[in-house]
Amino acid sequence: MTGDQARAAWLDWLARERRASPNTLEAYGHDAAEFLGFLTRHLGGEPDLAALGELRPADLRAFLAERAAKGDSTATRARRLAAIRGFLRFLTRRHGMAALPLGALRGPRPKAPIPRALTAEAARSIVTEAGDIYDPGRHERAPLQAARDVALFSLLYGAGLRISEALALNLADAPLPGREAALRVMGKGSKERLVPVLPAVRAAVADYLKHRGRGAPAEPLFIGARGKRLDPAVAQRSLREFRRLAGLPEHATPHALRHSFATHLLGGGADLRAIQELLGHASLSTTQRYTAVDAAGLLATWKKAHPRAG
Repeated sequence: MTGDQARAAWLDWLARERRASPNTLEAYGHDAAEFLGFLTRHLGGEPDLAALGELRPADLRAFLAERAAKGDSTATRARRLAAIRGFLRFLTRRHGMAALPLGALRGPRPKAPIPRALTAEAARSIVTEAGDIYDPGRHERAPLQAARDVALFSLLYGAGLRISEALALNLADAPLPGREAALRVMGKGSKERLVPVLPAVRAAVADYLKHRGRGAPAEPLFIGARGKRLDPAVAQRSLREFRRLAGLPEHATPHALRHSFATHLLGGGADLRAIQELLGHASLSTTQRYTAVDAAGLLATWKKAHPRAG
């Protein structure tokens, strides 16, 4: 079996048994063709099943290095490696090719995207005006919903909570004036942390509870129209509607409020370790992404203000 025949058999199997989409078949077929073309040059001849069974991790590294030199991004090379692994695994399982020692081969790791924070003005408009603006084409928002959205978004921006963390709070956890200074938050991996809550955030939560009414301590703090725990999709939709009406950018999302909390703290001189603790990041490297955001903001300010920037 030649390499091209093996590639055709693999694509046919993907289409028939795995029901891969046309886009997947096109992308994977192109990746396998690129790989076989490289091997023809690398090995001095078109590879057959036996030659493919004798490949080593160094051969795949050489292919990825060539693709990097030709301009492939990290994400593209990672996809190509995934396709090639699947191709070779198929030949091992379906056509008796010798198993390859590829377990230790690690693909290129894409860089984590830089968090997209909002300006301080945009963040403040969300936490102060999200309950005021409504779509004239729909019914005006109920006072309960308006107060709830302001309280929720104030928690995300004022305390840096993930939306899942905020919506997991119960009435017993509600940060109200007069209660302990820090809010206990259960984060990822069941890791608990203490987060200080600003007086303005406590006031927003207290105003919301006036509309919500009393309940048992174990009841959810933020509720939807039917009295159940608020669905994240509802909060995301509320902010999406406000974003449209207020003319805010597309990345104005609930999670962007958390990014803005960290970015604005860093810009104000807060210690990176302290921000890590407030966000509940297990690794400092995760928090360090915000230094790139802050550096980008400084550069933008410099380009706008410095007379020689042009």
